[in-house]
Amino acid sequence: MVYYPTGVCAQEISIEVQGEVIQSVSFKGGCNGNSQGISKLVEGMNIDDAISRMQGIRCGRRSTSCPDQLATALKKIQTLDQ
Repeated sequence: MVYYPTGVCAQEISIEVQGEVIQSVSFKGGCNGNSQGISKLVEGMNIDDAISRMQGIRCGRRSTSCPDQLATALKKIQTLDQ
């Protein structure tokens, strides 16, 4: 799935999920080091666990962040699979 985040520097998040497990995540744009770190940390993680850890994280004065937008994308994937 490709997700187009809002309110953050990243322009695109590509996510591959198999069942309830995150296989890979890649960000286009944004802070390269942070995006790579987030991607590696969530690979192999259960979708619900990743959402609960990242949902609500803010970036500075913004009401969202790249991790928060990834959580939003993962929730959308869950909705599509139902």
